[in-house]
Amino acid sequence: MASLHLYTLLALIGAVAVAAYLMFGGKKKSPTEIERERREWLNQVGRITDGTVIDVQEVAPNGNPPSTMLIFQYDVGGVSYEASQDITHLRQWINLHSCRLGLPTSVRYDPHNPGNSIVASEKWIGLRQ
Repeated sequence: MASLHLYTLLALIGAVAVAAYLMFGGKKKSPTEIERERREWLNQVGRITDGTVIDVQEVAPNGNPPSTMLIFQYDVGGVSYEASQDITHLRQWINLHSCRLGLPTSVRYDPHNPGNSIVASEKWIGLRQ
C-alpha cells in the first residue's frame, strides 16, 4: 500500500514538472516573432477603418540598428488614436517614397482593443498610392 502512495506521488511530481517546463521552460519568442504573430492575428480578426499617415521616421534607439516607423492616426467609435508601426521588415512591400504627410490609409485594428493596429502586413497593405 505504501508503494502505491509513493508511485502516485512520483507521478504527480512528474506531471507538475512537465507542466512547469511547458509553461515556463519552452523556447522564448524573439520580439520580431511576436510582432509577426501580432500582424498575422490582426490580419485575420481586425476590422478596417480610415486613417491618415502622419510621418515616417528612422529611429535608432540606444545604438541598435535603425528602425523605420510609420506613424498614423485613425478614429474608432468617436475616439481618436495615434499609433506607430515598425515597418523595417516590410520594406519590400511598401514604397516609402510615397508615404507622405496626409496620405490616406486603411488601418486594421483589434475590435476589443482599438489601440492595437497596423497599416501593413505581409498579406495586407492599407496604404493608398
